[in-house]
Amino acid sequence: MTRRTLIGGIAAAGTLQQVAQAVEWKPRLGILGPYSPSNVEFAKNEGFTNMILGATRNSTLDPNNLTPEKIEGIQSTLGKHQMHVSALQASQEHIAADLDKRKADNDYFVKLIELAGKLGIPYIGTSSGNNRARSFDQQVDDIVRVYTERYFPACEKNKVRILWENYPGATNIAISPQGFEALFKAFGNSPYVGLQYDPSHFVRLFMDPVQPARDFIDKIYDVHLKDTEIRWDVLRKVGISPVGPAQWWLYRLPGLGSVPWAELFTVLQRAGYQGAMSLEHEDPLYGSPNRPGPDFNADYAMGFKMAHKYLRQYVPE
Repeated sequence: MTRRTLIGGIAAAGTLQQVAQAVEWKPRLGILGPYSPSNVEFAKNEGFTNMILGATRNSTLDPNNLTPEKIEGIQSTLGKHQMHVSALQASQEHIAADLDKRKADNDYFVKLIELAGKLGIPYIGTSSGNNRARSFDQQVDDIVRVYTERYFPACEKNKVRILWENYPGATNIAISPQGFEALFKAFGNSPYVGLQYDPSHFVRLFMDPVQPARDFIDKIYDVHLKDTEIRWDVLRKVGISPVGPAQWWLYRLPGLGSVPWAELFTVLQRAGYQGAMSLEHEDPLYGSPNRPGPDFNADYAMGFKMAHKYLRQYVPE
């Protein structure tokens, strides 16, 4: 046996050992939507194993309108269909300038944390909070103060973590690595905050939708699967701030926009991410936003089915 043969054999053995030790990548694939028995049944029948359930005010999961009997019914429905729920979804303000509004918003969110605890749901997806009347550093300080004083005691009691979706809306500063870094630095090693990663929003902001996942992979606990199409034909005429009605970007089903899904899934797979990844369907070509709800209508449900077909090439059943 030559030295080259010996070295080659050792290398091959090491490769085989690595392959043998590899863990199959099998995250939970799900959908986001309002709670209803019909929607849970649809998700189960379509082969999804996870849901993110909307829980804003006046939704079917508004805790102000839920009796213990209703909560027991929700638990029964989820159990019957063996449906895992990774998160409640409630993008709202947390540091409103009006102190009465702030108290009302904070009170509602505490009730959501308690509801998540009762239902055994580990996360709540939300915005970080935003008050443009104050400086960026002051906003970070306000967010830390409100979360620490109002939310974290309930998080500890109910075993719930708050996740920031990087939605570029008026109630959020956690929309980019700049915001992520400032907030995570301010919160230190808190076990009660993390990220709910949505690559579509980075495309909308002309940012790399994959690099932040690499940089903050240890903070990602839940994932939204949504794409963004940039309408370059419109954008070249009106720019990013049109003076009249013009839609130069659209949220789309995965595969119909500019997110490089193979690259993003490779980042998640390599990191060993085994959490949930749920379709957030806001594609106007498949029934959104013209759905009466809370039950999915046929056009809207078809969007989930189309996206599921696309995702099967990347995500094992």
